[in-house]
Amino acid sequence: MSHMLKFDLSSAEAEIGAPAPDRLISGNPEFRTWNFEDAPGGLYAGIWEATPGKWRIVYDEWEYFHILSGHSIVTEDGGESVHVKAGDSMILRPGFTGTWEVVVTTRKDYVIRL
Repeated sequence: MSHMLKFDLSSAEAEIGAPAPDRLISGNPEFRTWNFEDAPGGLYAGIWEATPGKWRIVYDEWEYFHILSGHSIVTEDGGESVHVKAGDSMILRPGFTGTWEVVVTTRKDYVIRL
């Protein structure tokens, strides 16, 4: 087993998804997720992409992400809105609640720890 893992979209099939209907605020967003790492102890890493729309998000997990393309707005309940575009990175901590709005189809890579 190699101790390296390259994110190669051509070698993986995307999982297709969408926000839960009770969390959808606007639009008809579709998610594509390429989960390349599913390590013991609840560690995940991969690439996620979403088409335009807005939905509520609730985090029990910790997530680091880096925006590869697109434009989204992440807003914490009772807090400010943060525009994220290609090159931006962010951490969402357990307990985060708010909204994610995709303005332009957005792709990010991520690492999630449960």
